[in-house]
Amino acid sequence: MSKQKTYDVAVIGAGVFGAWTAWHLAKRGQHVALIEAYGPAHSRASSGGETRIIRMGYGADELYTRWSQKSLKQWKEFFAAIRQPLFLETGVLWMGGDEDQRLRQTSETLKRCGMPFEELGRAALEKRYPQIAFDGIECGIFEPKSGVLLARRAVAAVVEDAVRLGAEYLCAHAMNPREAGRVEHITTSRGERIAAEEFVFACGPWLGKVFPDVLGTRIFPSRQEVFFFGIPAGDTRFTAPALPTWLFQEDLVYGMPDIEGRGLKIAFDEHGERVDPDTQSRIVSPAMTELVRKYVARRFPALKGAPIVETHICQYENTSNGDFLIDRHPEMENVWFAGGGSGHGFKHGPAVGEYVTKQLLDGAPAEARFLLETKDTVQKRAVY
Repeated sequence: MSKQKTYDVAVIGAGVFGAWTAWHLAKRGQHVALIEAYGPAHSRASSGGETRIIRMGYGADELYTRWSQKSLKQWKEFFAAIRQPLFLETGVLWMGGDEDQRLRQTSETLKRCGMPFEELGRAALEKRYPQIAFDGIECGIFEPKSGVLLARRAVAAVVEDAVRLGAEYLCAHAMNPREAGRVEHITTSRGERIAAEEFVFACGPWLGKVFPDVLGTRIFPSRQEVFFFGIPAGDTRFTAPALPTWLFQEDLVYGMPDIEGRGLKIAFDEHGERVDPDTQSRIVSPAMTELVRKYVARRFPALKGAPIVETHICQYENTSNGDFLIDRHPEMENVWFAGGGSGHGFKHGPAVGEYVTKQLLDGAPAEARFLLETKDTVQKRAVY
């Protein structure tokens, strides 16, 4: 006979959304089960990997700028409390062509939100960052207080602290709930019955597989190939503060300085082919390898011919337009979705966890953009 455990809330998935949801719920005194099949921010997860950008710039999209502000504050307070320096204030540099509309919109939004930033022309960029080739670039925006989160370790730390606050972490595979109406319990691969008042599924790219009827055509997992290029011996031009975290707006290419000796990080921010999170290849392709080599040689001439010292497959779980999916299941009244990070969600973990908690405990007003009804079955990216 299966052993049953009873909780106020069961959170399924210990990536950044699930971890922070469990943390906020535990902080509010809820008895929480956090269930994870592979481990916090594991290598197959969208929250996996060592580093993630936290930036304030979102063009005219003030909602996500304000959520980034709120989240950075919580990340920094959390890291100070646990005495782990898992945020690196490298600064974030946006670069674009002449009359770049998105950079203008970013500037206006940052002003409205009271965020510090600098606007830089071509001459100022070339003087400050001589290691970058600025062909086609005429303007830049520098966010001095933004930077990099040490992702995998940060999620593990949030899970550990949620347990300290009273949450129970279970390493198990949660089986899909089947019944309509109110879900009384779910079962795990260990034969446990997990009963709860509310269930939050924060399964990232697995959401479509867990709920195929509702989300199978509305969550689009894709793979992004990430590369790290070795820095010349003794060369400090590619470490912070000489080189900040950077984004070439028109090329949709982003990267980071050399952090912890891993090399210059670079990736193309494009939504690739739909993949299965269980079976997709985690090896970079020859075609992308060649494309990235050429781009690095073009933008960072001193790294032409530099060795690739590490690669990683970063997995997105896109919604149709890039807005998050945070909503109740349409047929299971006490089952919630928390996902759709869409390649930009990691930084927002604290705000997502707080938002979900207020939805569950306070009946707080919902943000219309996060509702299931706004998610289409055809991708038309609107959030970058």
